[in-house]
Amino acid sequence: MMQQFWEVCLSRFEQELPAQQYQTWIKGLRIGQSDDDSLALVAPNRFVLQWVRERYLARIEALGLEYFSQPLSVRLSLPDPATKAAAADDTPMVAARNGTPADNDGERPARAALRAAGEPDSTRVAAPALIVRPSAGNNGSERDRSRLNPGFTFDNLVTGRANELARAAAIQVAQNPGMSYNPIFIYGGVGLGKTHLVHALGNEVMKHNPDAVIRYVHADDYYADVVRAYQQKSFDAFKRYYRSLDVLLIDDIQFFNNKTRTQEEFFYAFNALTDAKKQIVITCDTYPKNIQGVEERLTTRFGWGLTVQIEPPELEMRVAILKKKAEMERVKVGEDVAFLIAKNIRSNVRELEGALKKVIAFAHFHTLPISLEVAREALKDLLGAHNRQITLEFIQKTVSDYYKIKVSEMYSKKRTRAIARPRQVAMWLAKELTPESYPAIGESFGGRDHTTVLHACRTIADLRLKDEVLNHDLHVLTQTLRK
Repeated sequence: MMQQFWEVCLSRFEQELPAQQYQTWIKGLRIGQSDDDSLALVAPNRFVLQWVRERYLARIEALGLEYFSQPLSVRLSLPDPATKAAAADDTPMVAARNGTPADNDGERPARAALRAAGEPDSTRVAAPALIVRPSAGNNGSERDRSRLNPGFTFDNLVTGRANELARAAAIQVAQNPGMSYNPIFIYGGVGLGKTHLVHALGNEVMKHNPDAVIRYVHADDYYADVVRAYQQKSFDAFKRYYRSLDVLLIDDIQFFNNKTRTQEEFFYAFNALTDAKKQIVITCDTYPKNIQGVEERLTTRFGWGLTVQIEPPELEMRVAILKKKAEMERVKVGEDVAFLIAKNIRSNVRELEGALKKVIAFAHFHTLPISLEVAREALKDLLGAHNRQITLEFIQKTVSDYYKIKVSEMYSKKRTRAIARPRQVAMWLAKELTPESYPAIGESFGGRDHTTVLHACRTIADLRLKDEVLNHDLHVLTQTLRK
């Protein structure tokens, strides 16, 4: 009975949650020893257990009441240690799928294979010198060697819905390196704060354990280290160093694409570190399985721990980022100026900061205080390009920001009130503010029929006469879109 109920729960959660949240928090739950009036769920680790208890337990109980017509007791627990150990014993030992032995301390005989694998000649690469493990207790030297930026911390990372999950997971890893999730794989578009997050993780580890040997390295620099090892015939030192780390933070792993030999060496380093329960943190611009030119044996391992996404920041978070940046620059920026910039720049944090710097520089050059008028003048090229035409995409993004939902939910099949009403509002605005036809609007909202758009427009037109809050929303959104 409980198995059937849980299958219903999985189906409902899959419909209600974004795919990444469903995969991360719900799909990994397993049914334990349950009875007729209680459901026992086993979480894979303590962090998932806590997250489910805080955010999803009430929903499971509500589904239970709906399914059984009486209250359902839900118990959350962690796997039995004996069961967990047995499962670990069943995990196959790491062995190369191309016939390479798993014991890889010996070096391959043909070093010329570097070029044969499609990687450039080492003489064309300016690679950094290999780093020797420092003696314990040399904190200042260790920070230099780690390449961590001390300015990137969890305290100065602006948090919102877009990065809440990634930040929480990174803090958990920093508190229990090598134990919570290994590896932790953080992905998202350019300029969304992945690098800040991994530096913050490394700095947090170092704060609690100054003797930890940590290394932040960009994927291109790791490749350069591989090439330098061959060039200087110091490959044993290269292997010893990377396998001796306590925490390896590797940024932009997508740059390993088509670098076959570099992937091979990272594969062995990855195995050595995870076997020794040393922490690996990886960032990428895409989901592991979607990385082009990287071997499957690596992308599979990237999914061993926890994969979390950083999304483009929502409007409130963009405003908060701008206010924080202005505070760091020691300049006063009003809410209206921050909102103007945030409303017009949605893609990433770097562009937000670039626009703010442009406003600050313009005001400084003309010896003017930063005001809305000054900001409009400084950003007139950006604002002019933005406001030349009201597009369906712009309407969808603006309405999504206003109602605090994801843009993707404009196209989804979800019919909950919290999503359906904003979708209808966006359709009404599309018909009011653009020359697009009902069929064209329907197509842009997930391929809906023109009758759906017509119904939405009529519904909103009727409701705005009765609902003062909705009428106010429509007024604000219309003025925002027309600015």
